Amino acid sequence: MSEEKTPVIVGVGQINDRPEIPAEGRSPIELMAAALRIAEKDAGQALLADADFLGIVQQISFREIRDARDPLAAELGIAPATMLQTEGPNGDSPVMLLNEAANRVGAGECRIALLCGAEALRTAAARAAAQEPGRRIDATREAAARREPSYAQQYGLVAPVDVYPLYENALRASLGQSLAEAQDESGRIWSLFSEVAAANPHAWIRKGVSAADVTTASESNRPIAFPYNKLMVANASVNQGAAFIVTSVAEARRRGIAEDRWIYIGNGAAAHEPNSPLQRDRYDHSASMAVSIRRTLALNAVDPGDLDVVELYSCFPCIPKLARRLIDWPVDRPATVFGGLTFGGGPIGNYMGHAIASMTDRLRETGGKGLLFANGGYATHNHSIVISNAPIPAASFPRSYDFQAEADAMRDDIPALARDHLGDATIESYTVLYRRDGSPKAGVIVARTPDNARTLAHVPPGDDITLRRLVDPDADPVGAAGRIVASETLREWRFA
Repeated sequence: MSEEKTPVIVGVGQINDRPEIPAEGRSPIELMAAALRIAEKDAGQALLADADFLGIVQQISFREIRDARDPLAAELGIAPATMLQTEGPNGDSPVMLLNEAANRVGAGECRIALLCGAEALRTAAARAAAQEPGRRIDATREAAARREPSYAQQYGLVAPVDVYPLYENALRASLGQSLAEAQDESGRIWSLFSEVAAANPHAWIRKGVSAADVTTASESNRPIAFPYNKLMVANASVNQGAAFIVTSVAEARRRGIAEDRWIYIGNGAAAHEPNSPLQRDRYDHSASMAVSIRRTLALNAVDPGDLDVVELYSCFPCIPKLARRLIDWPVDRPATVFGGLTFGGGPIGNYMGHAIASMTDRLRETGGKGLLFANGGYATHNHSIVISNAPIPAASFPRSYDFQAEADAMRDDIPALARDHLGDATIESYTVLYRRDGSPKAGVIVARTPDNARTLAHVPPGDDITLRRLVDPDADPVGAAGRIVASETLREWRFA
């Protein structure tokens, strides 16, 4: 492939904004602009003014900024011919933008691409609290509350933290793990994340924790949604921005950018699950994740054993657990270069922007190949890509990254939804949701009817016997039989 069509990352930038008074923090526009200026400095040459493509991860922390394209261009004093903002702040957005920029460079449609994202939820929360004392921001739940609640939301499946435990609990049962074994795996992975973050100057929380610290509930590590504690979930209370600049090898040469700044971009692959969590074929596997990761490696002629580093998206433990098994990544090797969404920081859709920047830094230092796997939504969106400090001979641009048809063909039949089912049923997966004081708020049961349809059932907070059984470390509820009975509000679960 010619140097004009070979895309490379030439500059990266990251910024953490931690003012003494959180309400006085920078806006997402200011953070994006700062990260891009750092990336330009990292490249060693003036690039921003001549950029012809600007890609932005949609932000949600400042609601008044619905479209960041014109404000960011004005902040930087630039006028790119093409400006793109992602349709949502999904976790796969930065990898999609990297893939899009690489394809546009390979097609000769742009010479210099600027990619960036930022969130300032720490500042947004402080400002909201000043206006309404005691208010806490949960952007996903607040957005859902403004809509007519869906069937899933009526039963408590509102935010990602309510849904991902369905995958965790189903995966544990499928692997034949005990609760202790599954939690130990989560703790080991997360402890390694904390060690990476502790050594990364761009991470938000730079303090190592043990596996036991992660898995043991405490006043500072309260239960969120069974079996997840606070240290197992993404930390969105951050002000962070990240950016990266892509050019062709030929453009980098013309600009005099030193070759030791170049990181070669391989081809990527994307596939998605149905938007509704109740329209998934199963909860112990994701066809779209498998296709995204395996296709990416195949497109670049990279074997899993060739990978020197990986970033396996880590909003909740079930995702890197599923992903690492697809590439046989050992549990005792860090599955991150940034620090994970708990410790590195979880700026909504832009976490992988930081991962791309950190992996670029790492590969410049040590050489080798890296896999970036991104996940977004409710275990919905999957996008992977390979990058390397050396040319990737199998990569070719432009090349489509849409492998949806392949994922759809791999997927099992999606069960019918029996919203009003009463009577016998078997637990497919479940979770228990907790209040901030650590007390159970409700249990959520996803069950299969005798004719294999999927349905939901509720466990009220006063049903101590059922709630205790759901969290019993010695009795996995997945596969257990019971009945769904009518109540004054939601249909409720009774164990047989």
